[in-house]
Amino acid sequence: MTPTPVNPQTIHHAAELLRQGQLVAFPTETVYGLGADAANPTAVAKIFAAKGRPTDHPLIVHLASVEQIADWAETIPDTALCLAKAFWPGPLTIILNKKSDTHLGVTGGQNTVGLRIPANPVALQLLQAFGGGLAAPSANRFGRISPTQASHVAEELGDSVACILDGGPCTVGVESTIIDLSDGHPSILRPGRITRSQLKAVLKTEISLSPQTKIRAPGMMAVHYAPNTMALLCPADTLLTMIDELCANGKNIGILAFSPSVALAPCKHLIHLPETSEHYETALYSAMRELDKLQLDMILIEQPPENEAWAAVNDRLSKATV
Repeated sequence: MTPTPVNPQTIHHAAELLRQGQLVAFPTETVYGLGADAANPTAVAKIFAAKGRPTDHPLIVHLASVEQIADWAETIPDTALCLAKAFWPGPLTIILNKKSDTHLGVTGGQNTVGLRIPANPVALQLLQAFGGGLAAPSANRFGRISPTQASHVAEELGDSVACILDGGPCTVGVESTIIDLSDGHPSILRPGRITRSQLKAVLKTEISLSPQTKIRAPGMMAVHYAPNTMALLCPADTLLTMIDELCANGKNIGILAFSPSVALAPCKHLIHLPETSEHYETALYSAMRELDKLQLDMILIEQPPENEAWAAVNDRLSKATV
């Protein structure tokens, strides 16, 4: 499938394909999504088939406006409206109790539903042209590196999608923060660009981190976002030694580094990523894909700082490495 340039005509065509129950890949600010009519169980089933995704993994429903929350959620707490006002459109998914007529296929069999408004002009144009909610997980094979360019979608999914809208590279580069508001106790299920501190500043209340929650959310598996090549996360103080040892043993390795000392390592396949967390997030998946194509023996990734600003990066790397 060749990605399609974006213009009013192709947006209209993509919206019509969605109404027909077809799959359309489109850019968001986080990663490219594999979209289907969230109200059409048959269309939603095509997402799971195309990705090879287990059917008990819920999908995020993308909306064009805050008013559409009422189409999917049983009740809308004030906390949800506060967060929507502060961060939508943007990389925040809010989990609420679903309406009775929201079918279980889109929620992974759960009584909760994840909702967000993406901050990408192409996504918003498509949502407005379509008029309803779009279920849209990342447009890649299940568990693999998420796509941040239209070409990544074409490589991963080929002709299993009816249309790939090419909106250029994603600006955030990692999946949305997910916050659960379904039981009155806000908790973060997946870190993303929007941090715990930012959420606390808006809600004026404590927000827990709940990796053991009963609510299933995208990206919560132990292995996810992973390259086919074995990848290892290494502390900076041991990485240079490992590089020397592996190269001495004839191993063909790739390196993702961000500190100046490691960036000078004598390795043919070294990508120097930015030293700031936000720019690192934007570049991460594309860099991982670049190395994964080289059929290397191993990818070594320099351990980033372990603080709140790097929480999303560390979450993704912990699931992509052994």
